[in-house]
Amino acid sequence: MLLSRVAENLYWAARYLERAEDTARIVREHTNLIVDLPTRVAVTWEPLLAIIGSRHAFDARFTTADERSIIRWLVAERDNAGSILCSIESARENLRSSREVMPSDVWQGVNDLYLFVAAHHGDGIARSSRSRFLERVIGDVLAVNGTLTSTMSRDEAFEFLRIGRNLERADMATRVLDVRAGSLMAAVAPEYEDVQWLSVLRSLSGQQMFRRTVRGPVSGESVLRFLLHDRDFPRSVRFSLEQVRRGLRALPRAAYAAETCERAVELLEQVPVTLTGTDLHHWVDELQLTIATVHGAMAETYFVSHTPVR
Repeated sequence: MLLSRVAENLYWAARYLERAEDTARIVREHTNLIVDLPTRVAVTWEPLLAIIGSRHAFDARFTTADERSIIRWLVAERDNAGSILCSIESARENLRSSREVMPSDVWQGVNDLYLFVAAHHGDGIARSSRSRFLERVIGDVLAVNGTLTSTMSRDEAFEFLRIGRNLERADMATRVLDVRAGSLMAAVAPEYEDVQWLSVLRSLSGQQMFRRTVRGPVSGESVLRFLLHDRDFPRSVRFSLEQVRRGLRALPRAAYAAETCERAVELLEQVPVTLTGTDLHHWVDELQLTIATVHGAMAETYFVSHTPVR
């Protein structure tokens, strides 16, 4: 069994890397959406704060919720622990003391990414250079995950990485659906509804796989079914929770955490895809709370610094 400290470091490193990648995808796609839609369509930058869940902290730091302030907060703000810069820095620090249990190329990749982001995070704020910066972040995290998948033994260290990455992925997917899909179901700019549903898919890198799987028109129901329930798409909530469940099966003393994960899967199966915005928010909020209990069970069972969840 790994030391609790090492297990916790690996788990959080995976979560922070996934958080950085997901935030980069969301910012990139929202920037593209703003550019693509006519100016008369009421699309603002504030939904990004709702997705990340940091509005109160943002308001304490900035006086205006304009594009530059919000993007700075999400990309480069050191006062925001969930910014891309801070997430990658935290992943690097968590991996620093755990290098002996993973391929050296993983540490090198994360360290190189941190050095790039630390030196060039200003490029992520300006719209003219934002896309290149975000593409680099996304590409480097994908390269790190590819190295882990292709070169790391499927031992306990790998499972803590797998669980951390997929818990974060499931949580972020539910946040995107709660905010972005919820506003769409409120019939905002219905004539551009298909464009905005495609934007939801692209926020989770799901457009091409959706086309292959669904083979039909884009609609709220089909997108929700795909992103919530699809068993084969790696960024669906169902697939992510299945990966957490698979990782827990490989760990000792996992009964409590596995029980909470089963509850999350059972709740997910009850979520309908024909919902109003209010109903979707209710279901997704319940799902997010249940996913949080999986993290709490992991912390209580395996980590040194935990908050009891019972």
